[in-house]
Amino acid sequence: MHRSNALAISFLITLPWVLPTEYSSAEPLNFKKIVVDPNLGKVCYAVTAADVDGDNRLDVVAISEREAMWYQNPDWKKHVMISDAVTKDHVCITAGDINKDGKVDFALGAGWPKSGGEIFWINRGKSLQEPWTVHPIGAEAWTHRMRFADVLGTGRDQIIVTPLNGDANSGIRLLAYPIPDQPATANWTPKIMARSLNRAHNHWHIPNNKPNQPEDTLVASQEGLSLVQRAADGSFSVTGISKGAASEQPTQQGSGEVKKGKFGHQIMLATIEPMHGNQVVIYLGKVLNDKMQRIVLDESFAQGHAIWCADLDGDGKDEVVAAHRQPKADGTPPGIYLYHAADENGERWERTQLDAPMACEDLWCDDFNGDGRVDILAGGRATHDVNLYLNQTSTEIDGTNSGSN
Repeated sequence: MHRSNALAISFLITLPWVLPTEYSSAEPLNFKKIVVDPNLGKVCYAVTAADVDGDNRLDVVAISEREAMWYQNPDWKKHVMISDAVTKDHVCITAGDINKDGKVDFALGAGWPKSGGEIFWINRGKSLQEPWTVHPIGAEAWTHRMRFADVLGTGRDQIIVTPLNGDANSGIRLLAYPIPDQPATANWTPKIMARSLNRAHNHWHIPNNKPNQPEDTLVASQEGLSLVQRAADGSFSVTGISKGAASEQPTQQGSGEVKKGKFGHQIMLATIEPMHGNQVVIYLGKVLNDKMQRIVLDESFAQGHAIWCADLDGDGKDEVVAAHRQPKADGTPPGIYLYHAADENGERWERTQLDAPMACEDLWCDDFNGDGRVDILAGGRATHDVNLYLNQTSTEIDGTNSGSN
């Protein structure tokens, strides 16, 4: 297993917005940028967070076209788990305990975009100094995104796989792979959740607080936002939430990204519309249905490709983090932006640039330093980088020194 001893570089980003006092008592937002990896490969396809070494701190995890690697918290030293072990390109990764040993494993998709859609999982050796082992799961053409969730209501998560495209006659096969008792040697048999969606770019799961009850799945596709649910008889239904962007051209219709958040007592869905589109959009409502209010936050993106909902300022209402990966027509570079509600109803929003140029391909928001504040992890496409933006208080800023970490 390769290990890099390069130091991560950090510096402070102070955002210009000050939150209106009538809507929040929180401090102005400030972020400390840590360049975890300035050049991990040709493309950083995806990022996630997982406690790989078992020290109760989240590590950074990322994939390039040919490698999967983790960066150890807090010095962010690089550890390559696999390199040139499967068909290029890696395209998606998700973390979970597949073999029930109490340690995190990873499921991945490779062969992007057309060479077979390999689906596999990896687990560590006897120590983290040994190479990780690759185990096949299956293959599905155009495999694009995957996440762990219990959509079958069995009490144990399955691996949910979204291919981008279907075949000539049908939409995608949205797949749930139950984990076999012997995952390294047994056959993995998927269950088909849906066949009616096309150009499905991403999906997200809604946890169910009741034991052994299936989780619902939100899918962003050419058809817009859809809710996929399992019935008591084991069948699945697909219900439209929104048609997303409207266009006469199918490739310019619908939605491309989706995350679920909260805005006070309302449900909030955040999307990029259409796929690889120019609009940052939210939906607000008390119930998850087609009556939710659609609000366009921004329509200036070039190849929008990442979005997240997170309460960055601790006021009980989520902000939106969104990014585009290509320069705009006017030469504005790609970047990451934060959107904060400027009124109590969520109808007016203010935008602040977090970082540019940063050709963000993927985002993950979580608390990486254990201070109770949500941080932002981003992986770049044309910029090839992995960056962590630590959400800082004024006290932390006063004690922060710029320079090497």
